[in-house]
Parts: sequence; C-alpha cells; structure tokens
Amino acid sequence: MNIDQADPAELAALRAAFGVDDGEESALGWEAVHAFEEEHGVVLPEPYRTFVPEVTDGSHSGSPEYGLLPVADLPDDRGDDEQERDLSKPLPLAAPWMWEESSNQFEDADEILEQVYNHGSIVLGTDGCAMNWHLIVTGPHRGHVWLITDVGAVPFGEQFGFTTAGPGFAGWVQHWAANKPWYDAA
Repeated sequence: MNIDQADPAELAALRAAFGVDDGEESALGWEAVHAFEEEHGVVLPEPYRTFVPEVTDGSHSGSPEYGLLPVADLPDDRGDDEQERDLSKPLPLAAPWMWEESSNQFEDADEILEQVYNHGSIVLGTDGCAMNWHLIVTGPHRGHVWLITDVGAVPFGEQFGFTTAGPGFAGWVQHWAANKPWYDAA
C-alpha cells in the first residue's frame, strides 16, 4: 500500500469499480482537494487523494450500503453534529476496540471515544445503523480503512485479520467490487 503516490493500476481498478471515466462531472478537481486539505491540515492518502479530484467525489453505486460519501460529508445517521472534528489529530486507536465489552480499557474512555469519532478520519460511507467506514488520514494508521460503529472500531484489511481484503482504500473497494462479504476470513 503506497499512501504517497497513486498507482495507475489501482486507479484503473477504482474507475472500473465505480463505472466512471476520467473527467466525470462528479470529480471534485484538484483545487477543491487542495483547499480541503489546507482547511483541515491534512494530506489525503493515495489513491483516495487522486480518486476524488479525477474520478468521483462520492457515488450512489457500489458500497457501502448507502454509497460513497463526498470527501467533506458525514452520514445522516452520524449522531451529534455539535462535536468538533479535527482531522489533523490522529485516530487514538492502534487495535480494535469494542467499548461495550471493555469500557474500562481506557481510564478516560469517554474522551477516547469522542476522539475515535472525530479525529483523524474522513467518513467514506455508511452501511446504516451507525456502521460507518472511515479512511484514516492522520497518524500511524494513515491510509487504512476502519469500520467505526456505535459499539466499537476495527481496522479493515488482511493484516488485521477478519478479512482477506488488501489494505487501504483500494483494497476496500476491490473487496466489495468482487462481491465478497466484508469479514470473510475464517
């Protein structure tokens, strides 16, 4: 997974998965991506960084269940819109955390939980019922996709277990485009 340089083969696979060609009206353009990055103090990881301005900024086709959100959007079922998001601060987790099962894992669990929802990630989309897919944009897990729900957070990709999917945004898209269940590892 190269999060600093877009792979043309990955971009071609992403275009095919979403059924779009270069220059689609839904592509955001580089000027808007640079403005988003400057506003939030981040550099989006590749290949997502090139995908948004050149391929599409959101889509109703494919996955997650309710489509791919535009880079700056949040799902309707996200909850408290009053919380301040700070994409430049890293996601505070390095491993899965099911807070309902281990509320005493962190001394300041409520503060960590708020950071999980609001720091270091953009929301790619939702499968409904507060099951949101996040692309990590800051910190040690930059470039990886996490499923963050109302009961826990878990990284996605074969190196984390649970799935045979490749890493990052491209691996996540290729996995659903192949019609595989999200968590298909035995």
